[in-house]
Amino acid sequence: MSDTLLKFLFRDAPVRGEIVRLQDSWRQMAANHGYPAPVERLLGEMTAAAALLAANIKFDGALVMQIQGNGPVRLLVVEVQPQMRLRATAKLRESASIAEDATLQQLTNPDGDARCAITLDPAGRRPGQQPYQGVVPLAGETIAAVLENYLRQSEQTESRLWLAADGSAAAGVLLQKLPQDAKAAAKPDVDAWDRVGALTATLTRDELLALEPAALAHRLYWQENLQHFEPVAPRFECNCSRNRSGRMLLALGREEVDSILAERGDVEITCDFCNARYAFDAVDVAQLFASGVTREAIATTRH
Repeated sequence: MSDTLLKFLFRDAPVRGEIVRLQDSWRQMAANHGYPAPVERLLGEMTAAAALLAANIKFDGALVMQIQGNGPVRLLVVEVQPQMRLRATAKLRESASIAEDATLQQLTNPDGDARCAITLDPAGRRPGQQPYQGVVPLAGETIAAVLENYLRQSEQTESRLWLAADGSAAAGVLLQKLPQDAKAAAKPDVDAWDRVGALTATLTRDELLALEPAALAHRLYWQENLQHFEPVAPRFECNCSRNRSGRMLLALGREEVDSILAERGDVEITCDFCNARYAFDAVDVAQLFASGVTREAIATTRH
């Protein structure tokens, strides 16, 4: 299984862990864009991290992770829908100059005002219901450090993350310290958190990218007593459609859409996530604003 998320507990210690490796899904996401290598690495690490965080939440809806700043990369977005359906995109400033060794802070936060936000958007949101959002400053030299800080501030959860990505794969390990059960009969393993953290810190970037999660768990924790859960298979899926694009044009308003038609002859919307293109000519636009729905409203093709 090339795309796998594995969850496990340390039976003798208040620690839980997850390992994710994305190959086919990440290649599909990366292939849709020609990102510079440093941007591709950052977005891949974010995608792996978002999958790890979403897997820990009992929540019917989407988890959206965003980093927004004033650097050459103005926006990074990863969305995790139910059933571990993933999509991701990055927005670069025009004529951005990006060095091969550019860091997270250089790419997104040269003025120190960038923010990391994680939003939980419930499915079937009721009128007036607002999604939950946590926002923290972009403190840290890596995506892992930023998210460890986020979890510490927003969830008061001691966590450690190891992330890696390239053009072929995106992967990560998440460890979280659980509250100690005062009623537990066994004597708590007080050294477990430091021990498993030290074991995981021996992991190399190449190992993280190359090894399947089960093999990686065995490589790191073969002396630990683990309880494994059923693996999950993440996948790339974009929920854009012609109908959604039509609703975007309705939101723009007839005057604005007509001005684009007059200038270009049609209106084209390109999905930021999958690069799918939806074109609307004058007949499409007239019917759209007459009916409030697109001519092909039933065509909700996913990519």
